[in-house]
Amino acid sequence: MAPETIRAWECHLGREVEADSLRAQLVEGTLPQLFHDTAMQDPERTALTIDGQKITHGELDRFAAGAGGWLQAQGIGSGERVVLCGNNSLGFVIAYLGILRAEGIVVPAGAALTEPELRHLVEDSGATCALAQGEGLERLMKIAHEESLLRLVVALEEEEASEAPSLQQAISEGAPLEPGDAGGDDVVMLAYTSGTTGRPKGVPLSHAHLLSSVRGVMWAWRWDASDVLAHALPFSHQHGLSAVHISLLCGSRAVVHSKFDPERLCKAIEAEKATVLFAVPAIYETLTAWEGIEEADFSSLRLAVSGSSGLSPAMARKVSLILGQDVLERYGSTESGLSVSNPYDGPRKFGTVGFPLPGTELAIVDEEGHGVRPGEDGEIVLRGPQVFSGYWGLPDATEESFYRGGWFRTGDVGRVDPEDGYLAITGRLKEMIITGGLNVYPREVELVLEDHAAVENAAVVGVPSEQWGEEVVAFVVPARDGEVDPEELTAHAREHLSSYKCPKRFLTVDQLPRNQVGKLLRDELVEKAEDRAGR
Repeated sequence: MAPETIRAWECHLGREVEADSLRAQLVEGTLPQLFHDTAMQDPERTALTIDGQKITHGELDRFAAGAGGWLQAQGIGSGERVVLCGNNSLGFVIAYLGILRAEGIVVPAGAALTEPELRHLVEDSGATCALAQGEGLERLMKIAHEESLLRLVVALEEEEASEAPSLQQAISEGAPLEPGDAGGDDVVMLAYTSGTTGRPKGVPLSHAHLLSSVRGVMWAWRWDASDVLAHALPFSHQHGLSAVHISLLCGSRAVVHSKFDPERLCKAIEAEKATVLFAVPAIYETLTAWEGIEEADFSSLRLAVSGSSGLSPAMARKVSLILGQDVLERYGSTESGLSVSNPYDGPRKFGTVGFPLPGTELAIVDEEGHGVRPGEDGEIVLRGPQVFSGYWGLPDATEESFYRGGWFRTGDVGRVDPEDGYLAITGRLKEMIITGGLNVYPREVELVLEDHAAVENAAVVGVPSEQWGEEVVAFVVPARDGEVDPEELTAHAREHLSSYKCPKRFLTVDQLPRNQVGKLLRDELVEKAEDRAGR
């Protein structure tokens, strides 16, 4: 990418920094040491409030030291993989920080993962230890007992510790462990992709990867210690966990819920005078449909961010009207971290994700990896200090995912506006539909349908067809109190799309299937479309 992109962000940040110097600042330090240093500056300052339970920066640092010392005494040391499975809770955060202190590698796992899904994480990562709660604890205990894959399982909640040691025991018994002398390139997390299109792959992330990812947005979004972040996103995913990283890095605080409820979240924003909101499109959609939304007070917010999946321009307009400010859409992934964002100052262009964040390089390329002209569609490729180096134990997948020069192939299709330079996500290579020999990107069709007044949300998939190879099928969630007329939607689509891109069928649903962070589960929709067709 031309160096003008980086200079534009430096100018935007009000600082003159060379590219190499900027990247050096982004990766400097290690997570445990930086969290400790911040905690010592103001140990009595509240760091997190999770479901009403508060904890200070100093308390978190002390508990992490005890948990880390205990884990180290159990043989958990540098490079040991440790599964961390649970809901958003103080225990989850303390366990996470304790694993980092012991210089282990955290393998985050969602609380709702099934036994086969957890077994895959344990087997693929080679984890020897797990800390968990609820059904996740039961499943991991079963895996440990029946298959001898784990030598140690720890309960995050004391009341669940009948057959396993508890985190509270670890904190109280562990000799306090100070941050070690790990290097910035040491791997601290093995995050698994969400697996919406296949089996999850392990993504090794180092201190440098995680630090550069969150520092980029902290700088770009003007974050400081006075900020209060609100969200209800799972810590087992990077979007939710980034809130912890940001808060502990700069000494700010976060107000977090373990489950999303529109009324509860809105009351928390008002009561805590939250300044920043993190959410995914599915949360914004629920907020706009909530009957009490007109009474909600968002006056304390200076920034509302949307990420993890695409936010349609129609929904962005609705959300912005409710919030009293334009929502800011950003782009990233497990592999590439937080990498692209609409500007904090300046226009937030709906239907786009803006510009590369500090230190990030971006290009749009064709199938052979050659750059395309501005305004043309192509695959989005990224490189920078927050981009991972390769998949865990999968050299072939790694080779396929990078072009020469360290450019990571995101698999997303996009275009850069030749007039203003904003990036728009226009599709995904693996989701492309080939109908009658012609290519259709589902997102292009979805945006057209979502612009119709009768449509609240839409998802488009390709379904096997003897005549077309694949036929375009649309799932539509009607707008509140509305009905969907397939003929009317067909006419609307034909006004804006070539005929081959128009859906052959419209199927009405109450909601679209999504994973924990709001990503659409297209495989489920394909199965549903085939079932409804009687195939």
